[in-house]
Amino acid sequence: MQLGTRWNVGGEPPARLPEAMVVAVRGVEDELASESVDTTGWGWTLTFLEGKPMVALDDGTSIHLDDAGHAQVTNPDDAAEED
Repeated sequence: MQLGTRWNVGGEPPARLPEAMVVAVRGVEDELASESVDTTGWGWTLTFLEGKPMVALDDGTSIHLDDAGHAQVTNPDDAAEED
């Protein structure tokens, strides 16, 4: 069993997070910064589903690895556009 963890936006991700996901996390954070979004108090949550890592940002953004090991980012706005 693997336990999840939390860390603050801009903080150091857990060492066990795959590099592809770290790059994706940094990309999301850079995008938020470029849009001047106030992320004060926001954090990421790392959980494991069937042994695979998944991270979620407090605004609903999530990142998971696809079968090829590439990070896939899902923004909360993406779900709203599908409705």
